[in-house]
Amino acid sequence: MPVFRLPDELVFPPPELAEDNGLLAVGGDLSESRLLLAYSMGIFPWYSAGDPVLWWSPDPRLVLFPDELKVSRSLRQTMKKGIFTVTMDTAFESVIRNCAGIHRKNDGGTWITAEMIDAYIRLHHSGYAHSVESWSDGELAGGLYGVSLGSAFFGESMFTKKSNASKVAFVRLVEQLSEWNFSIIDCQITTPHLLSLGAREIRRSEFLKILKAALKRPVKRGKWEMVPKAGFEPARNCFH
Repeated sequence: MPVFRLPDELVFPPPELAEDNGLLAVGGDLSESRLLLAYSMGIFPWYSAGDPVLWWSPDPRLVLFPDELKVSRSLRQTMKKGIFTVTMDTAFESVIRNCAGIHRKNDGGTWITAEMIDAYIRLHHSGYAHSVESWSDGELAGGLYGVSLGSAFFGESMFTKKSNASKVAFVRLVEQLSEWNFSIIDCQITTPHLLSLGAREIRRSEFLKILKAALKRPVKRGKWEMVPKAGFEPARNCFH
């Protein structure tokens, strides 16, 4: 399949026309309207600094259905100890910048470019992008961020500075999304870490069908708040 070059017009080719590796299109911008259209079509941006924007729709697609979440006994014990306080949408910019920093440290580069950071901060201010934070002794220990449309959450990246911090954030996110009746969490790319938490691969055609149904639900837009669970203390003095 050819890789499509996007025009200035706000359009994408059908995701089914992506190459075998998932690459669909090149070009365009990271405006709010283009990003929201992309996610609604099962497409996401992923590229390195200095490159044009690349748009992807892989097949198969890694997803997690909230009721299929797997939490190991050791992780559950960690959560019960109350080591981490988990919050939502309290430090989005810190989370995304930490995610970018972790990738840069590991491989010398990052796909979370300055342009991407600015774009997702704008999406956060518009109420579409959200973060989950794990705090330990008042310090940000780990977290993740993503985009929400309808009853679908599109996970983008996570980071951890303290063992299990990002896993705890992810588990609490899934539990909270389950309480809000979210139908699917898009994990995008397959990793052993996400597979261990219950994510699994499905065909792109199945993903797009589920996404279409999820988008019929109202968007839970605006600031999200974590509902405390047993074993977690209410968030207080997290930023001092």
